[in-house]
Amino acid sequence: MKKTQRDRIRQVLLESKNGITSWEAFMEFGITRLSAIIFDLRHKEGMNILSKSETRKNRYGDSTTFDRYVLLPDDGQISLF
Repeated sequence: MKKTQRDRIRQVLLESKNGITSWEAFMEFGITRLSAIIFDLRHKEGMNILSKSETRKNRYGDSTTFDRYVLLPDDGQISLF
């Protein structure tokens, strides 16, 4: 059975403490609408996914902000990553 994009992102969230960003999803899986998949995982599957904003410098030295999506553990405790 072929894995869907949602299957792949679910697996990353379940297996990785660092979660995933839109750039990582694009580079690894060719996914361009990660936020839509995260919405479905939250609202259709009930996954407790945290959006954590991060700021980095881009190639031009300008600050840019993006989200990292991380699955919260069942106890709801947020760890620093």
